[in-house]
Amino acid sequence: MSTEQEAAERYVDGLLGEDADLARVHKAIEAQGMPQISIASGYGRLLTMLVAMSGAENVLEIGALGGYSGICLARGLREGGKLTSLELVQGYADTARANLEAAGLGGRAEYIVGDAKASLAELEKTGRKFDFFFIDADKESYPEYLEWAIKLGNPGAVITGDNALLHGRTADPEKNGPSVLAMRGFNETMVRDERLTGTLLPAYDGLAIARIK
Repeated sequence: MSTEQEAAERYVDGLLGEDADLARVHKAIEAQGMPQISIASGYGRLLTMLVAMSGAENVLEIGALGGYSGICLARGLREGGKLTSLELVQGYADTARANLEAAGLGGRAEYIVGDAKASLAELEKTGRKFDFFFIDADKESYPEYLEWAIKLGNPGAVITGDNALLHGRTADPEKNGPSVLAMRGFNETMVRDERLTGTLLPAYDGLAIARIK
């Protein structure tokens, strides 16, 4: 990352300032030894805005971690809206739930613990549909998660995916590991697939955004 980009991101983070609810998430993640991989603050604010602007009533999150993105998503929900969050690790889901409750958003969220692909299949069986998706889980599964999002999305639904750049690896032709190849495929589908209208924001670690046609 260039020093210019780092400076720009610090500037944006400074403008946003500290958020007590989100700071609590970071402290909980650190205290419990969880990975420090929550979405960047600038993109967290963007998620809130996108959910609100899209008028989303039902949001699906794949990867809860400590609840940082969950808070950002739930804040944008319309009245009566719901966040459904899929998380593999029970402890992470418990932490996320506690942090959303502390932020006064517990009533807007439900957590489904287990393998996300099995959970997605179950959501399809029960006829669930969603207006907004946020993908931030195991990178090798991003292409499959994207197909599920398209399948479970209402017309006009918004799909977002964090870490689209993998710290520069997706743009490096010398890097060709499984996660890199999967993310390249995900990015290409988000931007080029005829079912979607999408783009990729290159700040922080990259955020892919698309709308189902």
